[in-house]
Amino acid sequence: MRVARILGEGEAFYHILSRIVDRRLLLDDTEKERFRRIMRAVEAFSGCQVLTWACLSNHWHVCLRVPEPEPLTDSELIKRLHYLYENAAVEQIATELADLRANGRDTEAEALKARYTCRMYNLSEFVKTLKQRFTMSYNRRHERQGTLWESRFKSVLFEGSRRALWALASYIDLNAVRAGIVSDPQNYRFCGYGEAIAGVKIARQGLIRVMQSPDGTMANWERLGKHYRHLLYQRGVKEPDRNRGGIDIERVKEVLATGGRLTMREVLLCRVRYFSDGMILGSRVFVDEAFHVHRGNFGVKRRTGARKMQSASWHGLFTARRLQLAPVTPPAVC
Repeated sequence: MRVARILGEGEAFYHILSRIVDRRLLLDDTEKERFRRIMRAVEAFSGCQVLTWACLSNHWHVCLRVPEPEPLTDSELIKRLHYLYENAAVEQIATELADLRANGRDTEAEALKARYTCRMYNLSEFVKTLKQRFTMSYNRRHERQGTLWESRFKSVLFEGSRRALWALASYIDLNAVRAGIVSDPQNYRFCGYGEAIAGVKIARQGLIRVMQSPDGTMANWERLGKHYRHLLYQRGVKEPDRNRGGIDIERVKEVLATGGRLTMREVLLCRVRYFSDGMILGSRVFVDEAFHVHRGNFGVKRRTGARKMQSASWHGLFTARRLQLAPVTPPAVC
């Protein structure tokens, strides 16, 4: 039986992961660029915000902020429709909407708007639209039919704190390092950090939101970009000069084999199942509160939500699942 997805209340943050069917390596650089463009278009349409992302040859990750829904004026709706639909289709919708308003048929006008606004500010609709749009594009260009994606996408509800978000964002932006593609994420075009380094404004805005102070004060990229890079390559760890970002893989294997604790820098260069299968991740208070909201998703004998995360010093982060099978695996087997 399919388990209901864990969703946040109000503004919410998620880690999304989806893989190509059979995990085939179908996404070359051209396809990754198409994925990026479609993702950004869906982002603009949906009102959601991609804080960072990474697209590899057979899967992709997105750190997504879903704000509380906001009412849209007719003109704002039409503007958003242009991101996903051809001009002729948008013009037809705009004409129909204007005619309904002119004839005092506001109820019908709102019903027309609702056909599109129901797909906004929504995690599942964001992923559905993104995957469908990319699949249609890919299948048309490669003369194929059928599904492109493996089963259901994974999502984990994250606390919107800087500690939780920078851990997730760093993990996502280090994907290409973990895979041995590059030794420095700034050299990988198909991730949020690589986009930001290349000067893409919307990518910088996403990472600025990750590093945003609790009172909502925004700072410029020049300052926060340096701070984010510092978090990617934390104190005491040299800048990358070889594959896997300069970490000692043999040391990582030894620590995991003996039940020791990795540094945050080391664990973020491993495969961390807590980020894809942990259901809820954040402070103890956040996980416990979300657990009580979604009590029906857990066994009847379960009394508390927060579970300690193993294998690293997680600095106050907890998850809703105590994963028994390899919650952290070395980068060599990722």
